[in-house]
Amino acid sequence: MPTLRQLEYLAAIAETRHFRRAAERVNTTQSTLSSQLKALEERLNLRLVERSSIKVSVTPAGEEVLVVARRMLRDAQTIRDIANIQTTGLSGLLRLGIVPTAAAVVLPRIVLQLRQSVPKLKIQVREEPPQQLAAGLQRGDFDVIITVVPLALGEATTVKLFDEALLIAFATGHPLAATGTIEPGDLAGLDILTLSKGQPMHTAVRSLCHVTGAVLRDDFEETSLDTLREMVANGLGAAFFPELYARMRIAGGSDIVLREIAGNPLSRSIAVCWQRSAPHPERYRTFAEAVIEACRPLKKLLINGRS
Repeated sequence: MPTLRQLEYLAAIAETRHFRRAAERVNTTQSTLSSQLKALEERLNLRLVERSSIKVSVTPAGEEVLVVARRMLRDAQTIRDIANIQTTGLSGLLRLGIVPTAAAVVLPRIVLQLRQSVPKLKIQVREEPPQQLAAGLQRGDFDVIITVVPLALGEATTVKLFDEALLIAFATGHPLAATGTIEPGDLAGLDILTLSKGQPMHTAVRSLCHVTGAVLRDDFEETSLDTLREMVANGLGAAFFPELYARMRIAGGSDIVLREIAGNPLSRSIAVCWQRSAPHPERYRTFAEAVIEACRPLKKLLINGRS
C-alpha cells in the first residue's frame, strides 16, 4: 500500500505543478520527492505524473488517485487531531493559511497571542491568495484560513476580525501629497500601481480607476506590499494600501504620504474561517477567540487613526 508521505508528495505536486516548490511545501528534498513519487508509481503500476522540461502535469489516473489520497490525508489529520486535543484546550498541529496582504501585520500578533494562551499548539503557516486559500480549505489542505471576505468558501464558518479602508499613498513630492482628503475626481489621469491580477485589491483598484479615470499601470503589477511601497517612494506612481499596513509600515516616514479618499470608496474585511464539517469545531472556535484577542490592538489602531 502507498504510504501517507507518498500521497502527500503526490498532492503537493498536483497543487504546485513544480517539483522544487512541491518539495519545499512538504519540507523535503527534490530528489527524495522525485524518488518517492516514482516508487509510488511502480507500486501502483500507474503513471501518475507527466514530466517534461516545460511543465509537470497529473495524468487522468493520477487525478483519480488524488481524490482518494486527499481523503486519506484528511482522515489521517483527523486522527492526529483527536489524539492531540486535550481537556485543557487547544494543542497539536494546526495548518493555517493566510492572505499575504494581511500576514505582515496580523501574523506576528497571532503567533505571540497563541504562544501565551495555547502554548501546546503548533502552527504551520502558508501564505496564499484568497482563491487558493478557499480551494485549500475545501480540499482539506488547511484547518483554518485568515482571508479577505466575502469569498466563496462553501460550507464554512466565518468570523470577521476587522474592516479596514484602502488608503492611497504618494511620494512626498507628488502634487497631491499636499492635499488633505482626496476627492475621487482628483484621481483622473493619475498613474496607479497595484498588486498582480487575481488579488482582490487588484480588482477593487481596477474598478475605481475605471470610474475615476485614473490610469492603472499594468506594466508594474507587484506581488508584495513592501515592493509596492518602495516603488511609490521612488515616484513611480501612487498606490493603495490596506489601512493597517499603511499605518504600521508607512505612516511616520519621510518619503511617502498617506491620504484617505473622500467617501471611503475602497475597503475590505478580514475574517477567520474553517469548515463547518470539521471534527471538533470547538478546536477552531478556541483558535478564533485567540485570534480575535490578538487583533484587538489592531482594531484600536484603526479607530485611533480615523479620529
